[in-house]
Amino acid sequence: MSNPDNPASWLAKAENDFLCIRNNLDNQQIPWDVMCSHAQQAAEKMLKACLVSVGLTAPRTHDLLFLFRQCLDAGLDLHPIEVDCRILNPFAIVERYPTGPEPSESDDREAIRAAEHMREIVRAHFAQ
Repeated sequence: MSNPDNPASWLAKAENDFLCIRNNLDNQQIPWDVMCSHAQQAAEKMLKACLVSVGLTAPRTHDLLFLFRQCLDAGLDLHPIEVDCRILNPFAIVERYPTGPEPSESDDREAIRAAEHMREIVRAHFAQ
């Protein structure tokens, strides 16, 4: 990462996750489990960008609900993404290892929609 203290660096990394999602959706074989992981990772990086934007250090965690609460505690009005964080949070670790049931296509599409909604809200935060 070019600079973990720069929100733009975190947002660029999140956009790379979205690029992976788009590229995979354009293929005939779609690795749905990986799609959930990229959606969660994009959300995580966007939340970390928000924290860095107010002078905080991005914590080393994959827990979106923890990051979301940190954003609220920092005075960021990101309430509209709470449901998205709840949808995406389970995909932080579970989908990376063969330890549980694979997500369905509808689970993955919901995860992608949640990440895209978060992207809209976070972009609006940075446009202020």
